[in-house]
Amino acid sequence: MTQQAMETIRGLRAAMDGPVLTPSDSGFDDRRRVWNKLIDRRPSVIARCASAQDVAAAIGFAREQHLVAAVRGGAHAPSGTAVCDDGLMIDLSLMNSVIVDPQARRARAGGGALLADLDAATQAHGLAVPAGMVSHTGVGGLTLGGGMGWLTRKYGLSIDNLVSADVVTADGRVLRAAADEHPDLFWAIRGGGGNFGVVTSFEFELHKAGPQVQFALFFWGLDRGPQALRLARDITAALPPDINALPAAVNAPPAPFVPPQHRFAPGYALLVVGFGSAQEHAELVTQIRDTLPPLFDVVTPMPYVELQKLLDEGNAWGLYGYDKSVYIEELSDQIIETITDQVPRKSSAMSALMFYRLDGAYSRVDDEATAFSGGRSPRYAAFIIGLAPDARLLAADRNWVRDCWQALRPYSLADGNSYLNGTTEHSGEQIRGSYGNAKYERLARIKAEYDPDNTFRLNANIPPAGSAS
Repeated sequence: MTQQAMETIRGLRAAMDGPVLTPSDSGFDDRRRVWNKLIDRRPSVIARCASAQDVAAAIGFAREQHLVAAVRGGAHAPSGTAVCDDGLMIDLSLMNSVIVDPQARRARAGGGALLADLDAATQAHGLAVPAGMVSHTGVGGLTLGGGMGWLTRKYGLSIDNLVSADVVTADGRVLRAAADEHPDLFWAIRGGGGNFGVVTSFEFELHKAGPQVQFALFFWGLDRGPQALRLARDITAALPPDINALPAAVNAPPAPFVPPQHRFAPGYALLVVGFGSAQEHAELVTQIRDTLPPLFDVVTPMPYVELQKLLDEGNAWGLYGYDKSVYIEELSDQIIETITDQVPRKSSAMSALMFYRLDGAYSRVDDEATAFSGGRSPRYAAFIIGLAPDARLLAADRNWVRDCWQALRPYSLADGNSYLNGTTEHSGEQIRGSYGNAKYERLARIKAEYDPDNTFRLNANIPPAGSAS
């Protein structure tokens, strides 16, 4: 590093309370790693911010030095946008506190908090924020894109429960975005991703959930795929508000409850979670068993925090990943035929196809109320996920993900454009298609106000209105 570069780094260190790392510092390689092992990028500087003021200093440094800036929250996005080559990583992981006010039913989470942090703090009071299904996901990236999971049918998306946020903009201002303060910015960050600034704090409304839920998992072999998916269609079409169900094409886990002969076998699963009456859940379990007896099942009460960790091992750090997503209105016979044709073609036992049911509270929010990249009519979000322990196996399943997406696209809503949090690659055409022209153009105008130079562009990027991009 040149003497001039060392001087500028010293200036950044003097301006920040948190540590600043360069490639020669201990811990640099650990901090530049992200969840997806396929991503191997080396920034020039990592600013480990401890406050909104640190974030403002880091943004100012990047602009002065003409460095591209990446923002790291949980670093879980398969696209690897949390890290860049030869630029600045703004690392929020030190800002991971969660403060809960159980009387007001509010939680304030730092921009670097993980879902595990949020769940642990809120469940101490029997409360929860609707969020994702993998506990080592970052609160920030998940929320800014929308945020869907087990509680979406009952309480909506994460953004539907966002009350306010503290945002550091490209010019270094720290703004509160809420319905009564910078409402245009508040609208944009609820679904518009990281295009408008660095969110250092999220204030959420809380809901009663847990501490125990009712859990059931049913598994059928590949040969029963059409029957299993038709059953899943019937079950999800008539779900009570306190129950959610997740159909999936997966390989059976090597868990103790799985008979040895079925471990790692490909097939179809239906996960059913009850948040209310145990009897209501038990009746649905009986219906499923009687209609299509599974190869195996497991039915048990489970702590909500353990439900939130259920998919952690299958999505562990150090895997190679690639995914795409698509919205479909229903599990029609044609779609079921397409799925059962595509699923046997995947190569990795870790790859999966999952269907989140979106209705209830999700559909009670007006489509224009937030910038979310998806309509609010009842639907499924289909996640086509390629995961593998090595790059060679992922290369095969990357093709499988693309082929499966192309096969489902003729039956999709919005011409196959979908939930941007569930997509590894982002093209300008796809981003515009996901939002639709009206939302996209409104987002571009807001981008021009808060980030006219497109400082925050390592994301599903929306260039500022009037720019040459």
